[in-house]
Amino acid sequence: MSKRREGREAAVQYLYQLDIHGNPAADLRADFWLVREATAAVKEFTESLIAGFLTKREEVDVTLKRHLRNFEVGRLNTVDRNILRLAIYEMFHRLETPPIVAINEAIDLAKKFGGEDSGKFVNGVLDQVKRELTRPLRDAVTPYTKGPKPAAKP
Repeated sequence: MSKRREGREAAVQYLYQLDIHGNPAADLRADFWLVREATAAVKEFTESLIAGFLTKREEVDVTLKRHLRNFEVGRLNTVDRNILRLAIYEMFHRLETPPIVAINEAIDLAKKFGGEDSGKFVNGVLDQVKRELTRPLRDAVTPYTKGPKPAAKP
């Protein structure tokens, strides 16, 4: 399993644990890593996903809510909710991850950890979410730190 796939699995497991705990301000990472083995590289990637998501949680939940039909975010299955949250966070805030990769990874996680229809449900929601993106779906984007941004390709 790749470092990134394993890191996403661990991040979803952590977010699930945090959700079940009921206190979104809690930091359960020390205890989480006592029971979840991972290489240093996987742990580093996972921690970056968790920390990034936690800083954008409200924004991610607002985006998720816009694409739920007759559902509130809190009523979603806990596994599906956290898979969707992580994918939406990656699609909008992890520019090194092409959005299509985030979607495919989320579908695979839903099939592995979710219910019978979780893969289809996650795919349907994220298919709607991707329409809001203003960046290429299949390409990573390198953020520019100096100078003007180049003109967009036609």
